[in-house]
Amino acid sequence: EFLLALWNERIKPVVDFIVTTVGPVVSGQLRKRDCRLLAGCYQSCLDMAVKNGVHSIAFCCISTGVFRFPQDRAAEIAVQTVSRFLTQDQSIRQVIFNVFTDRDLVIYQRLLER
Repeated sequence: EFLLALWNERIKPVVDFIVTTVGPVVSGQLRKRDCRLLAGCYQSCLDMAVKNGVHSIAFCCISTGVFRFPQDRAAEIAVQTVSRFLTQDQSIRQVIFNVFTDRDLVIYQRLLER
């Protein structure tokens, strides 16, 4: 199950684990290496979740904003990486993409409708 959430400071979810990841900072033109590193961020979080028996995970828009990863490509990588993971491991039952901007919301809606 995929859920899409627009960040709202009033929402304070109850969580058992917090996994942090630092995505790539894009300097200049986007490179294949940046894309591989970003996919690795999502993959390592998913692996850590499975290892710890987590069945629901939320992701923010990793590396966008001040890290300058293009929003469209970052969202594509996020959805592709998570979708590929879920075809191989169904122990995670819910993935939430927590977006910060209206533009992010539109991008993720488009990708998740496919």
